[in-house]
Amino acid sequence: MIPQPVVDIAEICALKGIRHAVLSPGSRNAPLLLAFARHPKIETHVIPDERSAGFIALGIAQKLKRPVVLVCTSGSAVYNYAPAVAEAFYSTIPLVVISADRPPEWIDQRDGQTIRQSGIFGNHVKRSFDFPDQYSNQDVKWHCHRIVNDAINIANCGSPGPVNINVPLREPFYPEKSENIHYSKDIKIINEPLSKSKLHVDDFDHFEKSVSGYNKVLFVVGQTPSNSQLRNTLGDVAKSVPVLCDIISNAQSVEGVITNQDLILANYPDNDLSPDLLVTIGQSVISKNLKGYLRKHRPTAHWHIQPSGDVADTFQSLTEIIRSDEIDFLNSISSEFDSKPDYLQKWHQLENKVEAQISSISGWWELPITKSILEQCPNECQLHLGNSMPIRWANYVGCKKEQIEVFSNRGTSGIDGCMSTAVGCAMACDETVLVILGDLSFFYDRNALWHNELPPNLRIVVLNNHGGGIFRLINGPSDLAELGEYFETDQKLNTSNTIKDFEIEYLSATSETNLAKALETFFLIDGKAKLLEIFTDSSINKVEFEKVRAGLKKL
Repeated sequence: MIPQPVVDIAEICALKGIRHAVLSPGSRNAPLLLAFARHPKIETHVIPDERSAGFIALGIAQKLKRPVVLVCTSGSAVYNYAPAVAEAFYSTIPLVVISADRPPEWIDQRDGQTIRQSGIFGNHVKRSFDFPDQYSNQDVKWHCHRIVNDAINIANCGSPGPVNINVPLREPFYPEKSENIHYSKDIKIINEPLSKSKLHVDDFDHFEKSVSGYNKVLFVVGQTPSNSQLRNTLGDVAKSVPVLCDIISNAQSVEGVITNQDLILANYPDNDLSPDLLVTIGQSVISKNLKGYLRKHRPTAHWHIQPSGDVADTFQSLTEIIRSDEIDFLNSISSEFDSKPDYLQKWHQLENKVEAQISSISGWWELPITKSILEQCPNECQLHLGNSMPIRWANYVGCKKEQIEVFSNRGTSGIDGCMSTAVGCAMACDETVLVILGDLSFFYDRNALWHNELPPNLRIVVLNNHGGGIFRLINGPSDLAELGEYFETDQKLNTSNTIKDFEIEYLSATSETNLAKALETFFLIDGKAKLLEIFTDSSINKVEFEKVRAGLKKL
């Protein structure tokens, strides 16, 4: 018989609003699989590869902005969740990871699929919980219910993130034929409201008075979810101070913001663009040049606005952590922000120079190719950008369509789960989900397609330059004799055979004419997932990008 507290895990999840569970098949986790599979209010997704399953769950949670459950069997299966758990931790995405385990007496006894699972994710979860391994005492059921309540509250509240519930299970794992699974009716639910941090009126007075002491105020917007209210507020701020927005800020469509700071600071570093006061919101920024410039030219003061959670001193200049909802704070004192007119003007002059250069770029290489794809993608689209060069090409091109929401795994910035995260997003919405990634990212994560739920709204673009193209474009490896073998990882594969395995419609392009033809049908909604493979040359990408840099220096 399956222990009732184990069955009730699914019921508590449902009562607390969780609607999606990503399950990986196994034996030790059979009681958990059955509890979730038979629950009428939870949609289950069966993903065999745990590494991919972790990122698919992350993609669902990222899109829905609510917790998603992960369930796996014991042993190395649990470790395969680790990359997705780390990404969720640094990207503040709520995941409830439920791992089946051997009972404690069998740990380190060379029993199959048995490892030391307690606390397996270390400091990359908000908290780890261990279920009891015996259920005879009357208080155990209460204890188990409390663990699940606490775990979900912790995952969802404050700064969201992953939690782990480790569940030791003894045989038998499977119910008898005549045995029905039922969920307890007397479960106590412990709720914790998602409250917003608010500053005291005296704190607002302090910051309002402080602003007037700075002549050069600069805003930097890191990775943030799409939010129309925040965009409106940033539009007001951008009228008087420079507001720098990477593509992952979801604010590049705001009139007056600066979007080309990476190329500006790479090509015009001697201009006096350093601020007296730096104000930041959101998480990480893409631009290495921006980070380097602000670390070298540190502002007198740096305010970071964040309602809860750990705050990173990315630019080594942090002086004030403002515990407030970003919109509330900016709306309260946005009229006080002001920069010297020549400081704002200088940023916009350089922005216009770079914008003119980028808009005139053409030819068969990855920057104008990315530009063409983003120009023709649907206005209402969920855009996922793979790490390494695809996110950088997209950042140079920019995204001015307000309805497009941009996602990327920038918590750890790995290539390992970019496809899977996009697949999870497509499972959780009806809009077109477009993922642009490199060939290494695709092949590394192709098990994202290895299941029976491939969403028909998924559109995959693979920029295939047969290796890690970024290593030709960064200082260090580009001039080494070992570049091709040890850094780029030169590979000869294309995606056509993989696509046959998973019955995805395949398109390819080797020229501007091919690409234009492929894009005529690529975004059409016709009940089938599609992949567009674009073949480019890393050496040409390097040469053409160097021409862009050289052209900018002449302006």
